[in-house]
Order: sequence, then structure tokens, then C-alpha cells
Amino acid sequence: MIRFEAVRKQYPDGTVAVDQLDLEARTGEITVLVGPSGCGKTTSLRMINRMIEPTSGRILLDDRDTATIKLEQLRRGMGYVIQQAGLFPHRTVVDNVATVPVLVGTPRRAARRRALELLELVGLPPELAGRYPAQLSGGQQQRVGVARALAADPPVMLMDEPFSAVDPVVRAQLQDEFLRLQGELGKTIVFVTHDIDEAVKLGDRVAVLRVGGRLAQIDSPRELLAHPADSFVAGFVGRDRGYRALGFTAAGELPLRQETVVALGEPLSVVGGRSSDGWVLVVDADGRPLGWLGSAVDGSSPDGRVAAEMLNLGGTLAGDGASLRAALDAALSSPSGRGVVVSAEGVLIGTVTASQVLARIEEERAGAGAAGG
Repeated sequence: MIRFEAVRKQYPDGTVAVDQLDLEARTGEITVLVGPSGCGKTTSLRMINRMIEPTSGRILLDDRDTATIKLEQLRRGMGYVIQQAGLFPHRTVVDNVATVPVLVGTPRRAARRRALELLELVGLPPELAGRYPAQLSGGQQQRVGVARALAADPPVMLMDEPFSAVDPVVRAQLQDEFLRLQGELGKTIVFVTHDIDEAVKLGDRVAVLRVGGRLAQIDSPRELLAHPADSFVAGFVGRDRGYRALGFTAAGELPLRQETVVALGEPLSVVGGRSSDGWVLVVDADGRPLGWLGSAVDGSSPDGRVAAEMLNLGGTLAGDGASLRAALDAALSSPSGRGVVVSAEGVLIGTVTASQVLARIEEERAGAGAAGG
């Protein structure tokens, strides 16, 4: 556990970056620090491993004041991941990951073997091990940065906007991979971001900081979205916090429609006969949805059969047991107006409309109101 007790950081010019911060990051959880520029997020993070020393107050690691712990010992117990990964450009990927274990005395061969295991753990293929950072994509570099931070098996991970320098698609993939890793490893993680969506997706608890480094609220994402402490938190979390909050409520039993489908390669002549509203869902041989096809198809394929390039790929998929937000997004993004729901294996279960999801939301609200009364 990491605990801030009345921590303050004031620079010689009088600037107060962090002011009387009381905060607890629980063991085995992800605590996310979020807030506007100038709120002291990164300063707070760097005070944990004493890259920045507090002016006053205490930071305790498992009830030990970090000021009393030798700096090398303190930092060896903390992995540190930053934006742009911060890899050594002249070392290969595997040697980047093995850096800390070698420095602390692990035999080079054993360190490299462990590095290869970690690269696999973060989702990188073994053929990348011998490359240099400049030969990797931004997302691959960030994965290497995470693997390097894990190499010494630290109980604590400090992460300073590690995914902000990559594009949105890669960022979402990295977030999912990060949550998978945390599910396996159970580290104590303090994570800094300026993105409230990232904060509520990743955090077990989210700490919102005000400009000037004061804590405005720390809560679970669900509680933060449902009950912001004041107008500042409500404004920072955003006007669409009600929609975000749907991500923490399971959709439950939805009235799924059994969709009539066609398969790739079937004659186009069958499409109209299977469509009641101008749209038909196309699946592969295993029943996995591939996209929607309109009954009036322009630019028919040369052989008169359903082809992949004819599909509308606009809709997202909702998994069985997904949240209300995922179900609603699937319906709203679908060109047919019917959200596609799939099993854990990606096989079609059925479809649902936005109005049906909204009815389920109203049921949930009514149930919560009754319970509260």
C-alpha cells in the first residue's frame, strides 16, 4: 500500500505543485491520478520513487516512510513506465528488458531468458527480440517499456501517461492488454493520465486532482461517475458521464432477435429474400459476424455472390453479458439499427435494438430507485 499524508511540494519560485495531499493506493489495485494540466499528477507520481522530494508530509510504502528507505532499494521495488517508453536506442529489445536484472546481478543468460518470457507476456512475438527500438512501432515500444518495468518483478508499478503517444486504436489494445496483465500479476499500480475515459476504464479507484495539487475526490469509477463530489469533479468527468456509467452495469437478459443470416460466397439473389428491412447480416463458416449487407447492392461481385468488399463494417459487437453501454453502442453504431451480440468465441447469438436497451436501462433505474427508497 502507498499512502500520502499531508504531502506538499513547493518549488523555490513559490509554485505549489501539490498541496496537502492525502491519498491511498491500495495493494494489488490500479489507482489512477487524473486531472487538468497543472494539477500535480506527475509530480505526485515522481514523489513516490523520490525522483522529486516532497517539501513536507510523508509518503509511506507498506507503512514505511519512503524517506527512510535507501534510494536504490526503493527504486528497485518499483517499475517505472513513461510516455514514449524511454528505451535505450543502442540496445536490442531483449537487452532493454534485461537491463535491470543484469544490473542487480542476475546472470545475463537467465536475464535474457526471463526477458523473452516477458515479451511474450506483453503480447510481442519472439522475432522482435533482436530488433532495436527504432525498428518497432509506437505501440510495440510501449509494450517493451512495460516488459522492462516488470523484469525485476517489482511489487509496485508507476506509470506516467504510458499510452498517450500512440493512436486511439493501438491505445485501446494496450489498455486491454494492460488489464489482462494486471489480472494475472496483481501489482500495486499508480497510473497517471489526463484522459477520463482511460481513467475509468483502467482504475480500480480514480483520484481527481484540482489545479494546485489538491485532491477533489477519490472513488471507484462507478461511484465517481454516479456521484461526483462537486461541480469541479462533475465538469471534469464530463457531461456524458451518465453514458459512461452504463459501462459499469451489466445488460443482463436482453430480448435478443434470432437474426436470419447469409454466408460469404452465397448468391446475391438470396439476400433480398432473407431481409425484412433492407439489411442482412453476413457471417463466416463458423457463425462469426463479418458485417451487414444491404438488399440493394451496387457494384455486384463478378460471380454474383456475397463478397467481403460489399459489407458495411460500421457496427461494433457486444459480448454476451456485456455492459449496458456496450449493448447500446452496438445498436447505435449498427447500420441496420440492430446491435450484434456474440458469445465469448465470437459466434452470433442474436441482435438487439437501441429501444430495447433503453427499456432495460429504465428497468435498471427503476430498480435502483426502489432499492434506494
